[in-house]
Amino acid sequence: MKVKDIALDGVVRQNPVFKLVLGTCPALAVSTSLANAIGMGAAVIFVLMCSNILVSLLRNVIPGSVRIPAFIMIIATFVTVVILAFDKFLPDLSSSLGMFLPLIVVNCLILARAEAFASANKVGAAALDGLFMGIGFTLALSVMAFIRELLGTGCLFGVEVLGGFSIGIFASSAGGFLVYGLLIAAFVAGSNAISAKNKKKQAAAEKAAKLQAAQAVAASETEVK
Repeated sequence: MKVKDIALDGVVRQNPVFKLVLGTCPALAVSTSLANAIGMGAAVIFVLMCSNILVSLLRNVIPGSVRIPAFIMIIATFVTVVILAFDKFLPDLSSSLGMFLPLIVVNCLILARAEAFASANKVGAAALDGLFMGIGFTLALSVMAFIRELLGTGCLFGVEVLGGFSIGIFASSAGGFLVYGLLIAAFVAGSNAISAKNKKKQAAAEKAAKLQAAQAVAASETEVK
């Protein structure tokens, strides 16, 4: 697979949060703060890349009958590394994320990529898939967190931005669902518009190619006569 295709799939065409609707629990719970969203995104990128690489390396070794338990053990290993690193170097962020760091083990996005992609592709492609799926996840969380923190508290990264103005519902669970639903609707509408535009371009190109071929045939027939 081309790097461009893997990148577009991970960030746009198969965005894990807005398109595949995976990892919704951390997306809703962690997106109250932009700092938390970026921290969770970084952790998911690391775990996705490392687990994808190891699953790809062992794809011909792991028996099919135990592949899911094996994938979970691999994921849990890298999640443990993340937890220890956060506890050591980012204790405040670790405390803020709380149980959602260890719950990365059962994040359906990571297990889905291990099963659907890494176990069927070479190491390079698996690593890129993990990277760009993680970036897509992080961007989605960051957009949600930006809206919720800004409107819900009037702050960004704890710094007051809107001069004390805030709409408290955006910081609540109900606000999380509201923002998530609106962003999914906007994402789907944008994707459909781009898809329709690309189809029109493709149809126009095919029509032009057929016309050119017909003109070439007509010109060759004229030369024969």
